[in-house]
Amino acid sequence: MRPQPTVIGIIPARYESKRLPAKLLADICGKPMIQRTYEGAAKASLLSDLIVAADDERIADVVRSFGGKAVMTSPSHRSGTERCAEAAARLNCDIVVNVQGDEPLIQPKAVDAVAKLLIEDPVPEMATLASKTEREEEFFDRAVVKVVFDVRGYALYFSRAPLPHSKSGAMKEGISYYRHIGIYAYRRDFLLGYVKLPQSQLEVAEELEQLRALDNGYRIKVGVVEHHSLNVDTPEHLEKVRKIVWQSSSS
Repeated sequence: MRPQPTVIGIIPARYESKRLPAKLLADICGKPMIQRTYEGAAKASLLSDLIVAADDERIADVVRSFGGKAVMTSPSHRSGTERCAEAAARLNCDIVVNVQGDEPLIQPKAVDAVAKLLIEDPVPEMATLASKTEREEEFFDRAVVKVVFDVRGYALYFSRAPLPHSKSGAMKEGISYYRHIGIYAYRRDFLLGYVKLPQSQLEVAEELEQLRALDNGYRIKVGVVEHHSLNVDTPEHLEKVRKIVWQSSSS
């Protein structure tokens, strides 16, 4: 029997945000967003540790104030993946789960689900999640990333455009459509090499960095879950999350 791989969660945390400045420190019913995200991910049963990779001492100080772990990373990283890789280079683990810092409603079962994809399947170097959608407003929304995958669950493509796209342009009855959930698991060694690869043409065109892996021939396993989290990009998103948390705590 193979030993159980060591799984560590990393939350890349960037202070600046164009649409919502300092959003990771925004208050959500008495707790900063980064704390909500951290506490949700920390409940995952497969994580042996959880670390915030911060680019600013203000974030690191807040994380440490509520008992979380934080490390400082370079402010020059272009993406959360690069920030995760810098933190992962200092760690001894087999699998890294990248949890987005702006997902305060993250569910621990999602963290476990994406890690389990790499634990149970030795083939893919990377894994992510998706959920079914039947809503046309999501299907045509460029802010909602769509994904298609083969019968074994390996990603074929990710796009901001409607995917799969019919000749008529409308969603077809009997066809399953999936929205991508932005949580990733990587084998540590793959992650360290992946961030050194040049950006690919598809990645630049779609502004989706996971396409770099597909462009270079790597496999991404996609797990389908019934739930999806809500990442906070705008003041409207923040108010929506506050309402959800308040209703949950009041019920």
